[in-house]
Amino acid sequence: CRTQALNLLSQQRLNWRFMLAHPAHLLALGFGSGLAWVLPGTFGTLMGWLLYLWIDPYLSGDQWLWLILVAFVVGAWCCQITGKALGVIDHGGIVWDEIVAIWLVLFIASNHFSSPLAQLACVVVFRFFDMVKPPPIRWFDRHWKNGFGVMFDDIVAALITLLALAIYIHFVH
Repeated sequence: CRTQALNLLSQQRLNWRFMLAHPAHLLALGFGSGLAWVLPGTFGTLMGWLLYLWIDPYLSGDQWLWLILVAFVVGAWCCQITGKALGVIDHGGIVWDEIVAIWLVLFIASNHFSSPLAQLACVVVFRFFDMVKPPPIRWFDRHWKNGFGVMFDDIVAALITLLALAIYIHFVH
């Protein structure tokens, strides 16, 4: 009951004014994609896909790895700040974790999944694992309640997505 009350209270605070009040909020809320009233994680993942498509032509493989690493570290800080301000550390509107995780999936899978339809498949598989949270994702989600934990459980979902895609490539493709 307390968590539901905190979520309702934080939903009232979650708006454009809140997002623009601090750079950490702007990033954590995925430049506004986390403000969606339904499925903010999906909107955040779609924002991540759009950003990937926009940025990818300008970055080498090494630059992508550095961007993902820096985005993870900065994201842990941003998610911690924003979660504290909202009163719910892993608030649904915080979507930077989905953005960074889908970057990792799309970057690593790009050799085999480069067409828009194949990338959409990557997005769908990632969203499945991120929403269902099978073990070990669920364990990290429940036990690491800080900005790092918010980011890390989505990286685990990304790694499981990549494992599923590798199995698909091995047996089907």
